[in-house]
Amino acid sequence: MLKTLITDFKIIFDRDPAARNWLEVLFCYPGLQALIFHRFAHWLWTVGLPFVPRLISHIARFLTGIEIHPGATIGKGVFIDHGMGVVVGETAIIGDYALIYQGVTLGGTGKECGKRHPTIGENVVVGAGAKVLGNIQIGNNVRIGAGSVVLRDVPSDCTVVGIPGRIVYRSGERVEPLEHGRLPDSEAQVIRALVDRIETLEQQIQGLQTRQSIAACYAMAAVSPENESGQLPENAPSEVISEPVEPTPSCRLRDRIIDEFLDGAGI
Repeated sequence: MLKTLITDFKIIFDRDPAARNWLEVLFCYPGLQALIFHRFAHWLWTVGLPFVPRLISHIARFLTGIEIHPGATIGKGVFIDHGMGVVVGETAIIGDYALIYQGVTLGGTGKECGKRHPTIGENVVVGAGAKVLGNIQIGNNVRIGAGSVVLRDVPSDCTVVGIPGRIVYRSGERVEPLEHGRLPDSEAQVIRALVDRIETLEQQIQGLQTRQSIAACYAMAAVSPENESGQLPENAPSEVISEPVEPTPSCRLRDRIIDEFLDGAGI
């Protein structure tokens, strides 16, 4: 336990540029204090001691604003930054070197017994206010954007954003843990694609209306008294009425973006 606590202490200097000296970190970082309480409470929980582990957890919640059930399993080098409002459920598992920001919930979705909380892999970053709910698996090196709600399994090396969370692959691009400003906005991409699609459809409709008007003019000319044959003029463009409108490559690309977004619903 002591070796794990030392790792928890050292990782703060790597993850937080505001950490200046060991005294400040030891007394002014509630995330570290909550982990110290939890590791002792978890040890008492594993030996089967009743009541006391939950009491220690409650005291830690009162002092730090971080609620970690003593039954939760937390790996080494985990850093809870700021931490106010963080909730970790009884059967949650957090891998080594995870980074968790304030307002995060690792919770359940019902009253079922057994494993009902998420399992978080190694080197995972969970952004501020994110909710990871249910007995789901979050792979290694995953980035969960701030405010996201994750309800289904996430493979390793992915970024998850949105409500519900949707997976965005980064094609092997390395993302530093603190670079939340570089998270992609899948909802904005889909909205832009929809707007472009609407503009394209409006142009197509306008073109069809123009062609229909021209065709109507030719039809009126064909049935007019001056036109004894009742036929359209020889130069009347027949394609005005029957020419099919094929989707352009850009339209198909935008449709693919929308389809991928909808396929990710609930992830």
